[in-house]
Amino acid sequence: MTETLFGGPTLPPAYPERAAWGTAPKLRAWQQEALDLYVSNSPRDFLAVATPGAGKTTFALRVASTLIDSGAVNRVTIVAPTDHLKRQWADAAARVGIAIDPNFKNSDGQHGRGFIGVAVTYAQVASKPLLHRAKTEAARTLVILDEIHHGGEALSWGDGLREAFDPAVRRLSLTGTPFRSDTSPIPFVEYAEDRDGIRRSKADYTYGYGNALRDHVVRPVMFMAYSGQMRWRTSAGEEMAASLGEAAVTKDITSHAWRTALNPAGEWIPAVLAGADKRLSEVRRTVPDAGGLVIATDHEDARAYAGQLKRITGESPTVILSDDAKASSKIEEFTASEKRWMVAVRMVSEGVDVPRLSVGVYATSTSTPLFFAQAVGRFVRARKRGETASVFLPSVPQLMALANSMEAERDHALDRPEKEDGDGLFNPEDSLMAEANREDKASDSLTKGKFEALDSQASFDRVLFDGGEFGTGGEVGSDDEMDFLGIPGLLDAEQVGTLLRQRQHEQLNRKNRKAPAAAETPAPAVPDHRMLMDLRNELAKNVAAWSARTGTPHGVVHTKLRTVCGGPPVAQANEEQLQSRLRKLQDWFIGRK
Repeated sequence: MTETLFGGPTLPPAYPERAAWGTAPKLRAWQQEALDLYVSNSPRDFLAVATPGAGKTTFALRVASTLIDSGAVNRVTIVAPTDHLKRQWADAAARVGIAIDPNFKNSDGQHGRGFIGVAVTYAQVASKPLLHRAKTEAARTLVILDEIHHGGEALSWGDGLREAFDPAVRRLSLTGTPFRSDTSPIPFVEYAEDRDGIRRSKADYTYGYGNALRDHVVRPVMFMAYSGQMRWRTSAGEEMAASLGEAAVTKDITSHAWRTALNPAGEWIPAVLAGADKRLSEVRRTVPDAGGLVIATDHEDARAYAGQLKRITGESPTVILSDDAKASSKIEEFTASEKRWMVAVRMVSEGVDVPRLSVGVYATSTSTPLFFAQAVGRFVRARKRGETASVFLPSVPQLMALANSMEAERDHALDRPEKEDGDGLFNPEDSLMAEANREDKASDSLTKGKFEALDSQASFDRVLFDGGEFGTGGEVGSDDEMDFLGIPGLLDAEQVGTLLRQRQHEQLNRKNRKAPAAAETPAPAVPDHRMLMDLRNELAKNVAAWSARTGTPHGVVHTKLRTVCGGPPVAQANEEQLQSRLRKLQDWFIGRK
């Protein structure tokens, strides 16, 4: 080790292209604050929770160099979820003068000469914990546990980590996502009981997405939600149809409509991929090397999506499959290139650093908060001020709830609160959160043999950003869709919000200009049930948008609309009454009383 390891202008602190603006010669503010806390307390165990893209690797390597230089440790073991991340850690360490061997195998016994330590996977440790315990005991070892929540994935993994690294003189745990939604305890994480008697994880330092966004360390994320009509055949031979994300349908219908949308043979996914590619073209006007990533459920779908992207763009995308021995090298090649698209099956969902990814398509039916946050984390890594991220996703309640809670900070709970309210009544908000937080098995339990996707059509639904919802829906290829796909690629968070509100205002004005003509059309003698359903769905979306803007519960908004406009509840309202409530909401959006 040299005295200049982290000293002077030779250090790329957050690595030059991702350093915070104005802080190139030093650590980012949060990294320095966390380092000062670490040095002052000199803890044996330290848990740092920082949003993806904030620079956890840089912070950890600065801790490692500080401990090495002081003589507190003379060996470093880095534990990561995947082989690709082992190499990524080793490369990052090498850039600051720390020699880490990512090629160490359990059968080797010892790492190569010239290295101060190794990078291994959680599975590697769990398979031979006594070997890693012996290595840990043989030196003053710092263990860096990257994405520590993986330590709770299986009893054998957790037990293996405890066995292997209990003798370590220092343990630094890192994570960038909400902890696991199960109750498996995570090794070396402290839990404290809250006022409700629930034991929750206790981080030593937390740097959330909201803070990182205000510091311009990460990109603002716009979620482009698409709905549409789905039709499928059940295992009993019954044909079913539903609108994707339609309110008041069962969990099974939502899951089947979702799976139908993702079916490569339908029209929904090609339309969404085409929209995402248009968005990518717009971003590349100002960020020429911007890339896109499609996250697929399985290998078959990934290959089909890749074929559709080739037809749309004329360029073959990079396809990353979990069983491909060349997956890591393909990711590295894509990272260094200017290719437009990469398609992956889960593998690129966590930790993999491809900073030029700016547009994503969430084409999987996995909906746990952990996986969602990991996936979105691939797009938030800022390289320069003003870069934005856009993630396209199905308009289903689970994903809408997760997108609207991007800034929420969660701790890992070992205990479960009572399922019912004190009065024993069903609470729909609690139910939604429980549904969003459980591990969704839709992609496994609803196997392709249990139902048959018949057809699907896509429509643009809305944009979710910073807890608000924008847009009044529209057909694919319409001005209503292009208003949002054409947003410039270089804007800061405040500018994004301003532009979204402006586009929403323009759309409402267009609809108001069309309303008088519609009013002149004679009403049919028999009510049109399809039209009434469309109006109810449109009203529900607008009420949701107003609720998000004002913080007023949906039910209160509906009650106020009935008070102002008159008429019965939504389910019994006729066309004129529904249109009246929509016009009143539009007035509210543009500031009219």
